[in-house]
Amino acid sequence: MQQVVIGLDSSCYTTSIAAVSLTGEVIADWRRMLAVGAGAIGLRQQEALFQHWRNFPELFQKVRSIPSLKPIAISYSNRPTDQPDSYLPVFTAGASLAQSISALLGIPSLPFTHQEGHIAAGLFGAKGPCVDSFLAVHLSGGTSELLHVRKKTGGFQISVLGKTLDLNAGQFVDRVGVSLGLPFPAGPHLEKLALADPKTDVLSIPSYTKGYNVSFSGPTAAALRLVSANADRTAIAQAVFRCIANSLEKVLRPAVKQLGINGILFVGGVAANMIIRERLIDRLEHPAVGASLFFAPSNLSPDNAVGTAWLGLVTMRGDNLWPIYDRCQH
Repeated sequence: MQQVVIGLDSSCYTTSIAAVSLTGEVIADWRRMLAVGAGAIGLRQQEALFQHWRNFPELFQKVRSIPSLKPIAISYSNRPTDQPDSYLPVFTAGASLAQSISALLGIPSLPFTHQEGHIAAGLFGAKGPCVDSFLAVHLSGGTSELLHVRKKTGGFQISVLGKTLDLNAGQFVDRVGVSLGLPFPAGPHLEKLALADPKTDVLSIPSYTKGYNVSFSGPTAAALRLVSANADRTAIAQAVFRCIANSLEKVLRPAVKQLGINGILFVGGVAANMIIRERLIDRLEHPAVGASLFFAPSNLSPDNAVGTAWLGLVTMRGDNLWPIYDRCQH
């Protein structure tokens, strides 16, 4: 029998189950995107919660198809972040199921935040930053935050340095993408459109920042005006991603200088976008800035339970973020 730690995550748009071995190997990583109706830009929490309860049994059947697994613990996402007012009903699906399995099998159940899971998955997959203190950018449909992350036994101490003042980056992308007739979630489809013609005439969407905070409501309105004016679709898509990258550059440059921290980890579904990645690498890894950028692999950028499972393993072992830091690029 192979001993594993099971991880569960029930976010706003993805049901996820993962299993990792005692050596940190990913044994299973199963996900099911929640269904969103054509033309819609989101789901009500009630509908998302219902879909999670429908998806979990199907995903567990996939895990059971892997022979000779013996769960020794089950970890789960219990809320979006560690902020005092952070709560979404969708996370009760994974939490309730994990606690029930824990009671049935007599194994520990270990709660983490959804954000901790993202950071763990990104850190492990990117093999860095290999330092005790680093910056992280969590960029998704539900979160756009600049974080100061410190490692601690069994997880992270996370401080929010800056955040969106209105819409999240993923909402910016989805609203523009859906207005262009693309499916929801629109990120991959809008990126494909943006990459269709690199010679497209450049359009500009201004970015807005205040200190370490960003605003995407103004850029969204500007992009939607371009859609209404029948501007070139590819140019609009390119402009959206350049705007997001420019906004991040405006807050990260002073953060690196003022805090003296040059390691930056990028996680979340929007952070998987290659246009944003390439622009930030070009601008922030320049000698004048001196930042070192680490991006979660494309399979570990969107919502997943892999990071949550790894954190459960680390907690069970009592190690300080092993096996994540053993994989670091030194």
